[in-house]
Amino acid sequence: MQLLGQIAAITRYPVKSLAGEELQSAEIAPDGIPGDREAAFFVTGGHARAGKTYRGKEHNLLHLTSDKNRAQALARENNVDVELRRGARYFDDAPVSLIFDRWVEEVSAALSRPMDFRRWRPNLYALAADDFSFLEPDLTGSTIEVGTAVLRVRYPIERCVATTYDPVTGEPDPDVLRYVAQQRGALLGVYCDVELAGAVRTGDTLRLRAR
Repeated sequence: MQLLGQIAAITRYPVKSLAGEELQSAEIAPDGIPGDREAAFFVTGGHARAGKTYRGKEHNLLHLTSDKNRAQALARENNVDVELRRGARYFDDAPVSLIFDRWVEEVSAALSRPMDFRRWRPNLYALAADDFSFLEPDLTGSTIEVGTAVLRVRYPIERCVATTYDPVTGEPDPDVLRYVAQQRGALLGVYCDVELAGAVRTGDTLRLRAR
């Protein structure tokens, strides 16, 4: 098996589009990290997305707060009515998202300023091994062992305007999405399915199973 890197951060997002919480370890269940995106705000009026989730791309400050009342107030400031709903896992797609620092560093180098990995809201953020040379499409269909869990890469993550918002200030930086769209086909990070549930902790290695 080829060493891909090691886990530097584990994050779950209790409410979709709101701030995440960093974990030192987590059990990865078949449907992802317990507590991840187990609630979401839905638009009930004042917006074209009525009946659908109210996302980070709808407000640049949503990602900065974990306070549900604050999030509701932010929506109200834009004349949008929302309500919190539970009872499902509100993923954009697959249950686990993974990003390597090498991909983030590419954007940082191109824009000549450091990029915080939290801008891309991954569940797993990994420091790449020295010989890491993969782009996201290269890993599609691959099986990755991390901790005692096994993940299968579904496909790359296509990015939207929400990635232009600074994860600390909320200030937009349109150059981020412009670069990712023009030079990376709008892709950064990969979605993964859980092939085998297990535990993962920071410092665990990621290894690519032979194909």
